[in-house]
Amino acid sequence: MGKTIRLTMAQALLRFLDNQYLEADGEESKLVTGVFGIFGHGVVVGLGEALAAGDHGLRFYQAKNEQGAGHAAMGYAKQNNRRKMMAVCSSIGPGALNMVPAAGTATVNRIPVLFLPGDAFACRQPDPVLQQVELPQDYTNTASDAFRAVSRYWDRVNRPEQLMSAMINAFRVLTDPAETGAVTVSLPQDVQGEAYDYPEEFLAKRVHHLERRIPTAGQISRAAAMLRAAKKPLVICGGGARFSGAGAELEQFCQTCHIPFAETQAGKGVIPWDNPYNLSGIGTTGSLAANKIAKEADLVIAVGTRLGDFTTCSKWLFQNPGARILGINVAPFDAYKMNAEPIVADAKLTLAALTAAAPSYRSQWGDRIAAVREEWKAEVDRLYHEEAGPGAFGPTISQARVLGELNDRLLPPEAIAVSGSGSIPSDMQRVWRVRAPGTYHMEYGFSCMGYEIAAALGVKIARPDTEVVAIVGDGAYTMLHTELLTAVQEGKKIIVVVLDNAGFHCIDNLQHSQGIVHFGNEWNTRDEASGRLEGKPVQVDYAKNAESWGALGLRARTVEELARAVQEALAAKGPVLIDVKVSPKSMTGGYENWWRVGTAQVSSNGEVVKAAQAMAAEVAKARKF
Repeated sequence: MGKTIRLTMAQALLRFLDNQYLEADGEESKLVTGVFGIFGHGVVVGLGEALAAGDHGLRFYQAKNEQGAGHAAMGYAKQNNRRKMMAVCSSIGPGALNMVPAAGTATVNRIPVLFLPGDAFACRQPDPVLQQVELPQDYTNTASDAFRAVSRYWDRVNRPEQLMSAMINAFRVLTDPAETGAVTVSLPQDVQGEAYDYPEEFLAKRVHHLERRIPTAGQISRAAAMLRAAKKPLVICGGGARFSGAGAELEQFCQTCHIPFAETQAGKGVIPWDNPYNLSGIGTTGSLAANKIAKEADLVIAVGTRLGDFTTCSKWLFQNPGARILGINVAPFDAYKMNAEPIVADAKLTLAALTAAAPSYRSQWGDRIAAVREEWKAEVDRLYHEEAGPGAFGPTISQARVLGELNDRLLPPEAIAVSGSGSIPSDMQRVWRVRAPGTYHMEYGFSCMGYEIAAALGVKIARPDTEVVAIVGDGAYTMLHTELLTAVQEGKKIIVVVLDNAGFHCIDNLQHSQGIVHFGNEWNTRDEASGRLEGKPVQVDYAKNAESWGALGLRARTVEELARAVQEALAAKGPVLIDVKVSPKSMTGGYENWWRVGTAQVSSNGEVVKAAQAMAAEVAKARKF
């Protein structure tokens, strides 16, 4: 029997977290660095007591919204390429439920975040405790069970000794590149304070090893055969390529074999935009260059992508009838998608081996890669200089122009751009020119509105010496901007650029494209005559809102004002918000793309019926699996 130490479950949990390390490619680093959270009665006297004791190396960050706390932890882990992470804690009931969207966001994007929601009493003596959800048909079911649907691993510690198996399993998942995502370990509030004699072995330093899955000779042989049989292959660079650190190998593979590559939101920025084989974003929010090439490709090499519907245009994009899919992914679930030939292996090692296996292969794209790139460059240059007309309350700037000014002229090349929902990710995947690897930080797997500002805080904690800029629409800003106050509190300078077009215009565009009248998405007052939101536009001063938090608030309605505001923001010491009024409908349009949506097949509106018929015609062109 080894030595033991008597601790509360919460104290043992913190000591365990504080001693987790990750070794990757020969480098060892501390894995868990901090805890985000909000104390309520279900956590403050248990885990809160252990955090307050201070006999650990974990920093506590006081969040202002539990969902924001989860997004900040996710932004931190993603910017660290999943090699550092944080935990997030909350009280029971509504505090716990507020974290569910963030857990879903982490799971969809394959980002490790440890969620520690408080829970009802395991002993059941004071039931129902404040904020406890009671379900008569299943008394074991509480608010924390809502995390089951969005977690890669879920557990509840009903006895202090259960912590040991729970944590071992939690970190089994958190450190697995294929299985990682949200891990939820629910903590009943009485058990948090219960003591147990924990083995010192459990609490000792533990090093997790990030092992690269080596491709087999058979896998490389099959992949090389598919490559040699192809005339016009295309690579899709997904987030797995980023997390694998496969940028150099992808660049070498494409150069050696004369193969263009297109980027998903998670894979954008692995290689800078001016690489001669980079076609920019692909799919529904993709570039003209990438989508043109994708339609002709006879082999699609999907590297580290889950092949979501925006990437594949709802399985419509690859229109060459002979096109085959080669799926290179550490996750078998993703490698098998779209009837692909699965190569379940590390992206970096697989690309290097495939390059070596086909050294004399050259595609038949010829000069077409350069031609489509030049065509797209001219279009982006046009968008970057697009003029906009006045809005309801005065001058405005084109949304595409704002992105162009920020990207091309105003921000330093190493600045990290963060975004995550609405029309801004669509525009940025198409036109944002990434100049330095790792500076494009987008959440679009879950498209969770409210990710942007909280994640920017997490990114800034990860990269304190780099400018971090959250580019957010007014819709997403109003949903969740509370972590701007946390940034003020922590003295973490982030620059928030709010593009205000007075509405949910991304969805308004979708609505109108399917023949539906403009309804419920524009920010107008209610018209008493019609009873609809068709009255006067609502004007908001987001800079004043930021000033109330203690941030510097700046405003811009013209390109010249934007330039002055950015210059002032870069010189500032603390958080800054720039309120930019942009013209509605001034985002980029689609480029030879399509997206399947559930258009009404029966309607009194003839335009809707036409849209449904057009949708059905395109559905017939899409792959079935």
